[in-house]
Amino acid sequence: MLHERRPDSLTRTVSLLAAAALAYIPANLLPIMHASSLSHSEDDTILGGVAYFWTSGDWPLAVVVFVASVLVPMLKLIALTLLTATIRRGSVWRRRERAGLYRLVERIGRWSMLDVFVVALTVTLVRFGSFAVITAGPAALAFAAVVILTMLASHQFDPRLIWDNVDAGERLLRRVNDGGRGAPMTTTNRNF
Repeated sequence: MLHERRPDSLTRTVSLLAAAALAYIPANLLPIMHASSLSHSEDDTILGGVAYFWTSGDWPLAVVVFVASVLVPMLKLIALTLLTATIRRGSVWRRRERAGLYRLVERIGRWSMLDVFVVALTVTLVRFGSFAVITAGPAALAFAAVVILTMLASHQFDPRLIWDNVDAGERLLRRVNDGGRGAPMTTTNRNF
């Protein structure tokens, strides 16, 4: 299926990406969950929850929460930054790999909401039949914003921008390979 070009795709992607990067800071520094019972109350950050699961021997859950809540959002931010930076520079570097990276970011986008669902599920389960009260902390909103903003940024990104400067890159490579002679390009020697 063919789609029309998205006007100002790169500008919108960069704006959404910058907002997501700003929201990533409070998402990891502020408490994501507040638990209070008759005896005490406790605030947990994402990394504090990972450390708790790890020290209590539940390391598989610690790994899942760390990957889904810290690593995946950070890698999505890095990948989208790499894609937008190479396009702004007009780079012809590893176009296929960058297109594959974009497809990977698109695929894992929906799994980034895992941590928000875990907090919502925990809050719901604890409210039934317990003297403890668990509420979502301010980091839950910031984390949801990171997830939504990175999903919107990857959706706004037009992957065809990766391939826009193919001809210019091929001419440059040909000039370098021909020792600067600049052999004329025919349609038979294009490799796309």
